[in-house]
Amino acid sequence: MPGYWLLACLHGLDSMNPQEFQRFYPLFIDWLHATLVAHAAMARTVASCAFPRLPHYFAAGTLESAKVVYVDQLPIPPLTSWGLTRFAEFEGRNFDGIAYLGTFFLRQPQSGNEAIHFHELIHIVQWRILGPEDFLRLYADSWERFGYRQSPLEEMAYDAELAFTTSNVSFDAEKMVAEKLRLWKRTRVANG
Repeated sequence: MPGYWLLACLHGLDSMNPQEFQRFYPLFIDWLHATLVAHAAMARTVASCAFPRLPHYFAAGTLESAKVVYVDQLPIPPLTSWGLTRFAEFEGRNFDGIAYLGTFFLRQPQSGNEAIHFHELIHIVQWRILGPEDFLRLYADSWERFGYRQSPLEEMAYDAELAFTTSNVSFDAEKMVAEKLRLWKRTRVANG
């Protein structure tokens, strides 16, 4: 049921307890920063890609600040080597793209695919609004409980991507993400 993930996340049905998350969060953040630094010279702004439709969905500032890196192999954190063996599926998936903070990585063949750039930009906005800790907590928890495609942040990105690819009517994608996350926070407060 769409949105169930939201209610489950809000009611504290955590798969990874807070102590465990806090133990692994610094490892991930260190890996993340090292990865971004290692790829900084290859990064370019999304605006420089000059896709025709993205400016109708995202603010110019977002397109200028968001970075994309085209790679042969996506950088994926070594979660299983950190002891998070239940995320082995995550490490083994053949993703076309992945977003970290304000940068996303795409496999080289996707460089001309405007829709996947749109999808990853949704994640960039999610990272920005939630912040790294809340983004990672929600992503890890929902992946563990619902799997990749039904995880809340992916569900949001895929739904928005579908609207982008099936209609020429533009919408404010950043506002849409903010409103859905605001609803999440409001529901979270209301449910204690």
